[in-house]
Amino acid sequence: MDSNQISMLKKIMEMEFTCIDLNLYLDTHPEDQKALQDYNYYSNQLSMLKQQYEQFYGPLIVFGHSQSQYPWKWIDDPWPWEIEY
Repeated sequence: MDSNQISMLKKIMEMEFTCIDLNLYLDTHPEDQKALQDYNYYSNQLSMLKQQYEQFYGPLIVFGHSQSQYPWKWIDDPWPWEIEY
């Protein structure tokens, strides 16, 4: 696994954490426009990052959430949860 792949995975994890944190905040502060703008921004960034990652390294999740290039990439090692950081 190359350093760019690990770097992208770490960035995806950071963006996911940010989105989850903002989501929880918005659950209790639904009228905070700045937080909603931030959530939408980071959600969009996360989506683009995942799309980039999957173009280079294959799907992060399966069952209809991600498309795969030919041949089927889901079985390529290592799987995202098997990576040692």
